[in-house]
Amino acid sequence: MASRGQKRNEEVDELPADKRACNSLEFRPSSSNSSAQTLTSTAHEAQDADMDTSSSTSGSTRSEGDGEKESAYGSCDSDNSIHDYYRNRSLSDQSKFKRVLSGLSEEVEESGQLAQLTELCELLSFCSDSSLSSPMVDSFSPVLVSLARHESNPNIMLLAIRAITYLCDVNPRSSVFIVRHDAIPVLCQRLMAIEYLDVAEQCLQALEKISREQPVACLQSGAIMAVLGYIDFFSTSVQRVALSTVVNICKKLSSESPSLFMEAVPILCNLLQYEDRQLVESVSTCLIKIGEQVSRSTDMLDDICKHGLVEHTLHLIGLNSRTTLSRPTYIGLIGLLVKLATGSTVAFRTLFELNISSIVKDMLSTYDLAHGIQSTPLVDGHQSQINEVLKLLNELLPTITVEEGSPQKTDKEAFLVNHPDILHKFGVDLLPILIQVVNSGVNLFICYGCLSVINKLVHLSSSDALHSLLQTANFSSFLAGVFARKEHHVVLLALQIVDTIMVKLPHVYLNSFIKEGVLFAIYGLLSPDKDSNISSVSDGIASREVQRCPCFAFDTGQSSKSPENRTCKLQSDTVQNLAKHIWATFFETESVNPEKGVTDILQKLRTLSTALTTLLGKSMEDATSSQQEEDVFNLLHQIISELNEKDSISTFEFVESGIIKAFVGYLSNAIYLSGKDDYVAKYSYIAEKRFEVIGRLLLTSADPSRKESPLLSLVQRLQSALSSVEGFPIISSNTYKRRNSYATIPYGRCTSYPCLKVQFVRESLETCLQDYIEDVVNVDPFVPLDEIEGYLLPRVKNKKTKNLKLESEDLKEKDGSCSHSPSDSSSSQLKSADVVTGTEMLVDVLKVQEGNPSLVLSSPAEKSSSPEKAVDSADIVNVQTDHVEEEGHNKDGSGSNMDDDHTSLNLLFYLEGQQLNRELTLYQSILEQQTEAGHNNILSASLWSRTYKITYRRDGTIKPSHSEHRHDEALSSLLSRRTSLVPFPCFACMFASENDSGKSGPTYDILSLLKRMEGINRLRFHLMYRARVSEFAEGGIHDFEKLNFSVDEIPQNKFVNKKLTEKLEQQMRDPMAVSAGAMPAWCSQLIAWCPFLFSFEARCKYFYLVALGRLLHQTHSVSHADVGGSSGRQQNHGSIPRKKILVHRNKILESASQMMELHARQKVLLEVEYSEEVGTGLGPTLEFYTLVCREFQRSGLGMWREDHVPLHSRTSSEAEDSGFLSAPFGLFPCPWSPSLTVATSTTYSEVIRKFSLLGQIIAKALQDGRVLDLPFSKAFYKIILGKELDLYDIQSFDPALGRTLLEFLALVERNKYLTSHPEENMHDFNVCLRSTKIEDLCLDFTLPGYPDYALGSESQSKMVNLYNFEEYVTLMVDATVKSGIARQVDAFKSGFDQVFPIKHLKVFTEEELERLLCGEHVLWNSDELLEHIKFDHGYTISSSPIVHLLEIMLEFDLEQQRAFLQFVTGAPRLPTGGLASLNPKLTIVRKHCSKEINADLPSVMTCANYLKLPPYSSKEVMKEKLLYAITEGQGSFHLS
Repeated sequence: MASRGQKRNEEVDELPADKRACNSLEFRPSSSNSSAQTLTSTAHEAQDADMDTSSSTSGSTRSEGDGEKESAYGSCDSDNSIHDYYRNRSLSDQSKFKRVLSGLSEEVEESGQLAQLTELCELLSFCSDSSLSSPMVDSFSPVLVSLARHESNPNIMLLAIRAITYLCDVNPRSSVFIVRHDAIPVLCQRLMAIEYLDVAEQCLQALEKISREQPVACLQSGAIMAVLGYIDFFSTSVQRVALSTVVNICKKLSSESPSLFMEAVPILCNLLQYEDRQLVESVSTCLIKIGEQVSRSTDMLDDICKHGLVEHTLHLIGLNSRTTLSRPTYIGLIGLLVKLATGSTVAFRTLFELNISSIVKDMLSTYDLAHGIQSTPLVDGHQSQINEVLKLLNELLPTITVEEGSPQKTDKEAFLVNHPDILHKFGVDLLPILIQVVNSGVNLFICYGCLSVINKLVHLSSSDALHSLLQTANFSSFLAGVFARKEHHVVLLALQIVDTIMVKLPHVYLNSFIKEGVLFAIYGLLSPDKDSNISSVSDGIASREVQRCPCFAFDTGQSSKSPENRTCKLQSDTVQNLAKHIWATFFETESVNPEKGVTDILQKLRTLSTALTTLLGKSMEDATSSQQEEDVFNLLHQIISELNEKDSISTFEFVESGIIKAFVGYLSNAIYLSGKDDYVAKYSYIAEKRFEVIGRLLLTSADPSRKESPLLSLVQRLQSALSSVEGFPIISSNTYKRRNSYATIPYGRCTSYPCLKVQFVRESLETCLQDYIEDVVNVDPFVPLDEIEGYLLPRVKNKKTKNLKLESEDLKEKDGSCSHSPSDSSSSQLKSADVVTGTEMLVDVLKVQEGNPSLVLSSPAEKSSSPEKAVDSADIVNVQTDHVEEEGHNKDGSGSNMDDDHTSLNLLFYLEGQQLNRELTLYQSILEQQTEAGHNNILSASLWSRTYKITYRRDGTIKPSHSEHRHDEALSSLLSRRTSLVPFPCFACMFASENDSGKSGPTYDILSLLKRMEGINRLRFHLMYRARVSEFAEGGIHDFEKLNFSVDEIPQNKFVNKKLTEKLEQQMRDPMAVSAGAMPAWCSQLIAWCPFLFSFEARCKYFYLVALGRLLHQTHSVSHADVGGSSGRQQNHGSIPRKKILVHRNKILESASQMMELHARQKVLLEVEYSEEVGTGLGPTLEFYTLVCREFQRSGLGMWREDHVPLHSRTSSEAEDSGFLSAPFGLFPCPWSPSLTVATSTTYSEVIRKFSLLGQIIAKALQDGRVLDLPFSKAFYKIILGKELDLYDIQSFDPALGRTLLEFLALVERNKYLTSHPEENMHDFNVCLRSTKIEDLCLDFTLPGYPDYALGSESQSKMVNLYNFEEYVTLMVDATVKSGIARQVDAFKSGFDQVFPIKHLKVFTEEELERLLCGEHVLWNSDELLEHIKFDHGYTISSSPIVHLLEIMLEFDLEQQRAFLQFVTGAPRLPTGGLASLNPKLTIVRKHCSKEINADLPSVMTCANYLKLPPYSSKEVMKEKLLYAITEGQGSFHLS
């Protein structure tokens, strides 16, 4: 082989060198014909082009301004001049082509041919497709093919083949003529000979172009083997080109000549072991296509399995694989295994021998945990993946009914029978996780697939093996939950499983089936009337007018019929007949009577719940007696002790015992709630006291040896009960295509979804309203009826009005240009998206899903009735949240000024005689009616095509006018009188605002009790400290140190219900889910009432949908091991416009203020460009937000408490940079005296302005998906969430002051006790703070640390004594967390609301809000680095510099990690979800050093998260250079 054929080095040329950023010009994609390639071109050029393309893909999108500039730059004065220019150029090129063609045809000298070929390549590089006609290509083709056969001169061969490549590039039709003149055999011959490496590489380039248009010709000419024969000799970039050729060919495989592609299988299987991701993706695609082609041939399937295909595929799909595949390729490989397992016994055995069950177990575990935000609006990747996995499992287990003459199935079954250990291992691995997947609330088809696998597993296992297998999970409880789904196919599989178990283990599971309720579920299927509630297709899943049948969902056999056209295998009476057979065979002989038969434990629990209910039924006077309280306490203690026994009580027994309802009755205090106002004023404290009693019982474990607290045990039982009882429907539109429409009502705008046709008709007896003048109108289906009323009411009033029809037409013409993106809708649409309601609406949904026939939809009590303004349905007071006072007062205030004729008139709407709930959208109301009526095909096409006749009339009822708020205020006032320091409004909202009368049903009771348990867990410190204070007051505790204690917290994820989370995820994945109003009403109602039931990731998606009008999607490629990361740093913002803002580094806050003043209220994506710097895009924007956060922490602003820390007490780090605050416990607003006003104090006015700006910045960062670096305290996050602070919160941001005030609280309570019990011995029992009298503390009525802040209206020189001590402490708490910061907080919220309503954040906790705003603040680990960092362009995961870099990154402390992230991404923190959510993905590429290898520093492109790392000689040198770069390379953006 000649020297010119030597293999080239793998290194790549240096990316544009310099420091850190990227310019938008750098991301222009390159094309193959954009520049001339000369004879000396090498693989470096191809690799550089590859890198440019990658950068353009992952970089940030150019802003609108760039596009405008480019457009203006490329414009010409005259269209005619453009046409003349291109026409003249085309004629010139054609004459040159003719001259070159003539020269090549006549020239015999090699030097002359070289010159002509060089000129031809240059012409082809710059010409357009119009310059090269088809006859000209036809004339060039034989000449070039002939020159490609030149044996003596390799340069002629190279240029001829390059010209062929360029011909295909310029004119794709050229491949037809080139193939006609036998170019492919010539190219294949050169590849097989491989005399010169650059010639061979050019042959690969040419074949890749030709294969795009002529794949069949390439296949027939043997191009696959020619391309793959010597693939190891080429560089990685050239190997990618070669595999692209094979992929093109494999897309058009033919079964006529299988040998043409079968002989390539060994080479392809070997290539699966390579590390390059793009290479492996291409190889996988080829093998998937080959597998599809030979799937009908057993011999060929066996043949391709002999080359390690199964082994290599399992390695790739395993979670430990180093190669990250795209989701479609990953799913395709699983599908390949399905085909192999179906047709090849060799593959079947190999899969079992390679422990396929362990791999599938990991995959299913990943699915079950995947409640993240990674999904697409139309196709959910996890859904497709789990379907393929279940197909594979169903193929690995032979069908139960063995058909005659099917030797393959017989062989498979014989293999499993002869290897019982393999089958048992398969079951042990998969049964628990399959049960977990089913219990997580998956849809019908996944549930059916899992049950089908379990059914086969139970059938194939022997009796002993089955008994051992079922002990790995609570199988009886699982089956009881399956029966609760009430779907024909699912219930039938459950019955078959029960039948098999009772045959093989007749007496082992009888008692278990009784205990868990399986027996009672089967009994309910015996009679036709009891079976009538079983639906043919559950979950409301419908597609067009044809239902998909689960019978064929996992059928891999070949059939001409599609699943939609096949007939269901089940007969109408199949389920009932099998239930009767099982009952007669196994249960009837045991003399079991489901009507009477209960277990001993169930009977005991019923007795206890009845006793508790009886005690609660006594009068209020008896309820306050000490004997009554003691009896209730003992009874509660006994019940909690019973419930704390881990395995003694089943979910069925727990639900049926009545314990849940008794607990709800105890905590709700039904007598108080349903009583009159005088009862409320006199006895409301009982509710609070009961809450404290049960809280202390649950927080104090009776058995210290038990690891689980009674509270955790009760929560787990409630979660199981909720999963088994709830029946919230999933309404899916499936493949229903969205279409653009125009909604006349209520806003007159275009929508990206269909509208409902409605005819509004006045009720016949209604005389005060007039008829609506239009006949049938298009109504936006996803806005609440309140907003429809706002449109309709002025048009139907019985008075002289203008021609409203003309107004409507004018409005339509005015709004003629409309966007079809939901994100572009008006603010009113966003308002309508958030349908937040209280318990009244939730109980309506529960009644529907529990089958309550006497449903009466109640109208809301707290709605503003103004028809002039579209009311935001989310403004309804959520009586279950922790803070209602502020919003309640605001609404009361605004409503009091609208008590005129317009507001006193409300409309009632009726559809088919049933009153519609005003707070629901029209779409939700229709769904609710159809669900109540028992319609299965809810989302059929007729829902959108039919016309709905809605009747309207006046509402003659008198509204209650915020009566529930008065209850809240009455209780809060009473609690304030009892313990004035800590009024505990959080306790009040837990029970006082619920009017439980008329609410029933197990689902509501479970939800209500779970909400209270979550409240106990959240208020655990409050509850236990109040108990300690009471003991201290009575003399049980004398030492202040004994007031300190610790209470174990139940992790928040224990309150997450996986089943409901999965249901919400499924609902948000639906194509129609463009707003909350487009989903079933239970979604918004439940997430508002009990947000803790849903995972943080699911609530993030819901928040972005409701608050920002879009779902959160990540745009980075997804690995198969991705479990659904959290919120990304930059989202796919779709059609949201971008604005580029010029800012000045030395005036950051001024620039931010101007930016917010202009764009806070606009839904635009802001991008930052610094003055006198060229960098722009994601990196500079993130750094801008980081710098703004830094400026808000500058000392002297007067915003934060830390501003008052004396210089001598500052920490060393603060002393180094005295310009910025150090807040070890987080930032909290500095109190300002209420006597100051904006008008009288310029400094205070500036503080208010900065808090407003801070609110705008935070809201805009959330809206744009930017990460902030603001260390707020937990108490400030509570303020953002609308929660009221009290004395206990002070300790979170000022521990010294907080502890002191808690001790003061104890002294106040002791003083009260001594005052009310004068008989106590005053000598042994006094009121002193650590032996110091209150008077000796020398305290005056000023706020400590703020001498200018006078407490109260009296003189600040007034001293504190024992008599005014309580007043002093109360005023201190008020100044610190209430009135002293109220105006700053109002300014912050006001600024925030200018971007989007701050109330949408209430679905999060304080810790979650910090993650949402500031991202992750934890050190990464090695697994994260390996999984979520991409290595490219000269580096692989095994490259020595990469190994060194990963080791250095793991050695970083927190500050070094922050500096590294700031350097590479522009922000010092990772987004929510960590490295997995970084978008674009962090990429490490090789930086070519022009000088000595250790001379250059690393550089970055922040827009693409690119780190360009030189291959340093040692780890020590790399660490030194990297640390220098990340510490010194800050503060500017230039070309990189």
